[in-house]
Amino acid sequence: MKAKITPAPLSGTIEAIASKSDAHRQLICAAFADGPTELQLKTSSEDIETTADCLRALGAGIEQRSNGLLVSPITKPPAEVSQDCAESGSTLRFMLPVAAANCEQVHFTGRGRLPERPLGELVKAMLQNGVEFSSNQLPFTTRGKLQIGSFSLPGNISSQYITGLLLALAALEGTSEIILTTPLESKDYVNITLRVLELYGVDIQQEEDRFIVPGGQQFKSPGKVAIEGDWSNAAFFLAAGALSLGVPTIQSLAEGDFSASLTVAGISPNSPQGDRNIVSLLKLFGAELTQDDNQVRVFAAPLRGTTIDIGETPDLLPVLAVVAACALGETRFTNAARLRLKESDRLETTAALLRSLGGQAEELPQGLLVRGGKLTGGVVESFNDHRIAMAAAVAAIACTEPVIINNAEAVAKSYPAFFTDYQKLGGAVHVI
Repeated sequence: MKAKITPAPLSGTIEAIASKSDAHRQLICAAFADGPTELQLKTSSEDIETTADCLRALGAGIEQRSNGLLVSPITKPPAEVSQDCAESGSTLRFMLPVAAANCEQVHFTGRGRLPERPLGELVKAMLQNGVEFSSNQLPFTTRGKLQIGSFSLPGNISSQYITGLLLALAALEGTSEIILTTPLESKDYVNITLRVLELYGVDIQQEEDRFIVPGGQQFKSPGKVAIEGDWSNAAFFLAAGALSLGVPTIQSLAEGDFSASLTVAGISPNSPQGDRNIVSLLKLFGAELTQDDNQVRVFAAPLRGTTIDIGETPDLLPVLAVVAACALGETRFTNAARLRLKESDRLETTAALLRSLGGQAEELPQGLLVRGGKLTGGVVESFNDHRIAMAAAVAAIACTEPVIINNAEAVAKSYPAFFTDYQKLGGAVHVI
C-alpha cells in the first residue's frame, strides 16, 4: 500500500489506543491466572494478536468481547507446541522463557527482521538452566523445561529478556535470581512488568543489580483490568501537534480557540511507560503542552534544536528526529546504538527518511545528528517499520509538497487505525 499525504496541520482530539506493552504482559499473566480475566482492550494490533495466538497454542481461551478480551487460563500446557512470533520481538522474548517453562518441546518461528534481532544472551542464560536449542537463530526448537536457578544477563541489550524471565520463573518451584551484568537500560519497560505482576499477586524482590523471584507463586486474576492508553503511539500525534503551525481550524474558531491545538486523551501521567517522557522532550524543543490526569494538549510553537539522550526512550527517536528536522539549529541524539536492532536499523532508516524529504541527517556510531531547516516532501520508504511509516506521516505536516509512503501498511504492527485517526484530525491521506 502507498499512502499519499498532502501537507496540512492537524488539530482536534483523539483517544489514545491501548498500550501494546501493557497488553502483552496482561495477556500472559491472565493466561496463567487462577481464573478468568476480562481485559478491557479498546484497540488491538498485529503484535498483540501474535501474543494472543501463542497463548492460545498453549491452551489459553481468549475470546473477543465487545469491550475487549476474556482470557480463560491454561489448565494443562501441551508437551509439544509451536509458537509463531511473526514479527513481534516482544512476543518472542516473552514467550521463549514462558513456553519453555511449561512445555518439553517448543518450535519457534518468525519472519521479517525478527530472526536477525538479538537473542543470544537470553539463549545463553536459558542453556545454563535446562533448555537446549536446535539453533541459535530462528527458526529453532527448544527441548527441556526451564529450571530455576541464577540467570546472568546484560541490562543494556534488551529489557525484554528480563521481562520474559520474570513472567516465567515466578510459577516454578523454587527461588531464582536474575543478575544484571551491566546497568539496566529502558528500565521503565521492566517497571511495567513489575506493576502487572503485582496486580496478579506476584512478588518480585528487587535489589540494585538483581531481581529475586520466589518460586511457587500463583497468579491471581484481578477479575477485570483496563489496558492503559499507549504513550508510544500517542507521541506521534503529540509531535504532529507541535509541528502544526497552522491557521485555526473552523472547529477551533467556533469554539473560540484561536490557537490551533491537538489533544490526546486516555493517557495517564502516572503510567510506568517510559515514553510518557515525550511531554518533557517536546518541551525541550520549545513546544507548549498542558497535561492533566487523562490527557495532553499540545500547541504549535517555534522549535529549537537540543540534545537528547534517547537511551531510555528509544522508540521515540524517529518522530523526535522529524521534530528536530523542523527546529532551528542542530539536534543530537545520543546513546542510541540499540536502535540499529529494531524492526529496521532505525538510525539508518530515520536518517534516510529525513534525507528523502529534503532534510539533513547524519548517522553517528551511537546516535543521530539532525540539522533543522525545511522539509520539501517526496517519496519515502517505510522499510516495513511501523514507526518509520508513522514518522513519515508526521513529517508530511511540515513539508511543502506531498509525501508518498511506500509500504505504509507497516503501521498495522502497532497502530492499525493510524491513518484513520490522522484523517480525523484533519490530515489529508489518499491511498494509491
